[in-house]
Amino acid sequence: MIIHDISRDTVRTPVYDGDPETKVESIKSIKNGDEYNLSMLSMSVHSGTHIDAPLHYFESGNPVDKIRLNTFFGKCTVISVSGVLTGEDMERLLPYCKRRVLFHGEGKTFISHSAAIVLASSRVVLVGTDAQSIAPPFDEDRTHRELARAGIAILENLNLSAIDDGEYDLCAFPIKLGGLEAAPCRAIIFEQEKGLN
Repeated sequence: MIIHDISRDTVRTPVYDGDPETKVESIKSIKNGDEYNLSMLSMSVHSGTHIDAPLHYFESGNPVDKIRLNTFFGKCTVISVSGVLTGEDMERLLPYCKRRVLFHGEGKTFISHSAAIVLASSRVVLVGTDAQSIAPPFDEDRTHRELARAGIAILENLNLSAIDDGEYDLCAFPIKLGGLEAAPCRAIIFEQEKGLN
């Protein structure tokens, strides 16, 4: 079994335009004569690789701590595509996908509102991207809201640079942040080594 870390470094990854910068402050330091190291982290819950819960764009949607944990663990499909995916694109791709779909587009693949509508009527429980947002800049609200209404979790800001298209096992549990609309996660995928059972 090969384990691939598909997370970005939460501290060093640039934040989404307009979000607060991620800051680390040293409170205690062995180097400065303290007995131990202690750091304080200030960040948006949408920093780095993270899960968007339905609450992010849907007032009655579940917060991140109320989403069923099996949403974040199980078979997934990685697909390389580029540009803004339409509903037609999604209808063509979904028959080949598991219930968790990760789009690899070097940060330039997005889901349109029409694609979100198709996803909302499918069996997909989680959709992910290596872009900072699942939605194109011109249609953030409608796309997110459609996925939120359907209860589909969103996994954003992945690092899929070393990952081939195919089927994997995903594990991307969000930090338990009670009542919040998002949370950072450590996303990994498991690949079965060829020739081994």
